[in-house]
Amino acid sequence: MLDSKQAMAVARKGLGPAVIEILVNFVLPYVIYAEMHSRFGDVHALLAASLPPIVWSVIEFARKRRVDAVSLLVILGIVLSLLAFFGGGSPKFLQLRENLVTGLIGLVFLGSAAIGKPLIYQLARAQMKRKSQGDLEEFEALRVHLGFRRTMNFMTLVWGFGLLAETAIACVLVYSMSIATYLIVSPLVGYGGLGALGLWTWWYAKRARRRGDAARAAAARDAQIG
Repeated sequence: MLDSKQAMAVARKGLGPAVIEILVNFVLPYVIYAEMHSRFGDVHALLAASLPPIVWSVIEFARKRRVDAVSLLVILGIVLSLLAFFGGGSPKFLQLRENLVTGLIGLVFLGSAAIGKPLIYQLARAQMKRKSQGDLEEFEALRVHLGFRRTMNFMTLVWGFGLLAETAIACVLVYSMSIATYLIVSPLVGYGGLGALGLWTWWYAKRARRRGDAARAAAARDAQIG
């Protein structure tokens, strides 16, 4: 177990990134919009408010040499914002941009499950590959088990429908809140939804692994008895 000094060190290590996330995704977008919308209009203010997240995503990509799911949503969102701006997009459409991307990714999850190539398996495989070759081989060996394939498919479906539900909620909020209020609430909905799906995935995967291990142990005992 961690002692008090170790716990404080871990807390301080995690505090810095959390503060930066709050700053670039909550504080700066709201402040920029509040300062600009009366002079430049909602469209220009919303585009400017999108700059802090995209700049931070580029910095993170340059530092880590990777783009995570959240960064990808931000990058696609700003691209859609620029396209909407040059095409005469309305403020409401600009607000919906990240949510439309989230919905599209949700459809990709559902499509991958429908064709028998669950995206959760591919994401988990990529994570195992970064850990070690042994972990990857152990993970890939589970594909022969029907229960494992069903678990991967079910988890992919949950993520797909979960992202679509998050998109639907955000769309309702766009038309029921002011822009300034939405800029505060939207990240909470997005991070909350992803956090809930992440926690559920951790719990369900752990539960499925225990059940799978128990089933394989029982099958091995039956084979010995037989």
